Amino acid sequence: MNIRRSVAALSLCAALGAAAAPAAVADDGQAGRAEGLYGAKDPKFDGVWRQSLALLAQDAVGVTPAKSAVDWLAGQGCADGGFAAYRADTSKACDPKKGEFTDATAAAVQALAAVGGRSGTVEKGIGWLKRHQNEDGGWGMNPGGPSDANSTAAAIGAFAATGQDPAKVTSASGKGTAGKGASGKGGKTPYDALLGLQLDCSAKAEERGAFAYTAAKGKPVANELATASAALAARGKGFVFETVGKDGGAEPKPLPCEKGKDGADAPKDAAEAALAHLTRVMSDTGMHLKSAMPGAKDQPDFGGTADAVVALAAGEHSAAAGKPLQWLQSKDSGTAAWAKGDPGALAKLILAAHAAGADPRDFGGADLVQQLNATGPKPEAAAPGAESDGNGKSEEKKDDDGGGVGGVWWTVGVCAVAGMGIGFLLSGRKRRRL
Repeated sequence: MNIRRSVAALSLCAALGAAAAPAAVADDGQAGRAEGLYGAKDPKFDGVWRQSLALLAQDAVGVTPAKSAVDWLAGQGCADGGFAAYRADTSKACDPKKGEFTDATAAAVQALAAVGGRSGTVEKGIGWLKRHQNEDGGWGMNPGGPSDANSTAAAIGAFAATGQDPAKVTSASGKGTAGKGASGKGGKTPYDALLGLQLDCSAKAEERGAFAYTAAKGKPVANELATASAALAARGKGFVFETVGKDGGAEPKPLPCEKGKDGADAPKDAAEAALAHLTRVMSDTGMHLKSAMPGAKDQPDFGGTADAVVALAAGEHSAAAGKPLQWLQSKDSGTAAWAKGDPGALAKLILAAHAAGADPRDFGGADLVQQLNATGPKPEAAAPGAESDGNGKSEEKKDDDGGGVGGVWWTVGVCAVAGMGIGFLLSGRKRRRL
């Protein structure tokens, strides 16, 4: 929703007045959002995740996030170092057994490490991850849950982002000692858990090299979202990384099954096989992944496709990454409508463009950076040349009595005169994503 438009502004005021929960009033010009938070949608299930991605994307393209945005994310941390999906009341203690999440904690650690100035919170987050490492070396969505590819991959990214070698983060050995983060004989690494979820040469030919989300129940099943996350993590990288070279167009190497070989025997080989699987899948669908959510229609998975681009770029397969990236930029793909006003989605696209060497300020003619900035508090500073109208066209800053900031403050004034409450609208959600 663009609250700079008068009709939408009045609708927003009415909605906020009808049902509002206590929250800090924004100081950035957008009513209905807590101070520093990105996005106007209910943050109950993705607040920390989308905030982390937004900060990472801004930092990656030379934008200094607003202090209030960093404060908001750091303030979501629990006393033990973990992060919940969202805490409406940070004065209330977190539930360490089910209220804290590996994915949220790992994402927050990566974001706060990137923007700097929050070393204490970052260290506590890393400590939380080490304490909750499973005996098999991986992590589940919640502490003690069965290890899954996505959560383990996010944790690997957190260690990589803080300068630690994930291969040296070992679990304690012995039943009941998981989560101690001890080193020594019998300890398992995150890669042990991750590679254990890769489908080997006993699987169907079209699934070899893919990763399952988890092996906790029955036979592992290929999952493209898990495969993209695992392929990135198997290269020891997080959401943002420096690409060291170009591949010259070489395709990812498939899982070697000749001469009795049974699956990849190293993280890099596992990543190559996973990327080969993703490339095969996308080549059959017009260079994008399809939604694998239960009950979902036969439709593109934009976020998953962006994850695949990042993973391919991390594997230094620039040519292979360019194909799905080009699809994401095409006007017929529907990507623009999917990402509109959604900070998490916009951030994913920015990170994909950045990883693949494209310009996120001219992404199919749109300025993703400007669009992301508009969903939250005004950045402290932006990289030179960042001003645009959101469609890749440069423009001068608008006066306060015009359509830009002035229009937003007019909206706030309307809401104030109408006596409407400002807060969060709480609603249902679905987990992630990533």
